Amino acid sequence: MQGMILHHAQAVEMTAMIPSHTRTKSLRSLGARISSSQSDEINFMKRWLAARGEAVPEAMPKMPDMDMSHETSHKASHENMARMPGMLTPQQMEALQKAKGAEFDRLFLLGMIQHHNGALTMVKDLFDSAGAGQDAELFNFATDTDNSQRAEIRIMETMLKKEAPEEKR
Repeated sequence: MQGMILHHAQAVEMTAMIPSHTRTKSLRSLGARISSSQSDEINFMKRWLAARGEAVPEAMPKMPDMDMSHETSHKASHENMARMPGMLTPQQMEALQKAKGAEFDRLFLLGMIQHHNGALTMVKDLFDSAGAGQDAELFNFATDTDNSQRAEIRIMETMLKKEAPEEKR
């Protein structure tokens, strides 16, 4: 749950770029949906952890080049994130930040598909661990996460195909 909070927070950070980086209505709509669902899930995970007396991580440190006052904690946080499946690297996040229009759309879709596939890996790892995922609330949450991420991946793959019709030939 602690890792998934940081994982979801990166998706929210990615969707926050959409308004200033693209005018594509379908991507804006998808981004709003992802941001809303991931934010709701972050709140659920924080409540779940707090109810069990577990440490609740801050949603996400900003990218390291924005604020160097917490250099060591940023470094540690980014090292932890780099080990989480599907997390975008600082280089990928920087490329996304610099892109605009169609290039942003393409990088966002590819990056979010990578990101969502990482969440699916995390859910699979949870269910593959003996005794894990038996808490009913956690089981339902993980199952819902798996289903919603798979559905969004299909939507994004369709959007990518529409972006590049010349690749169909």
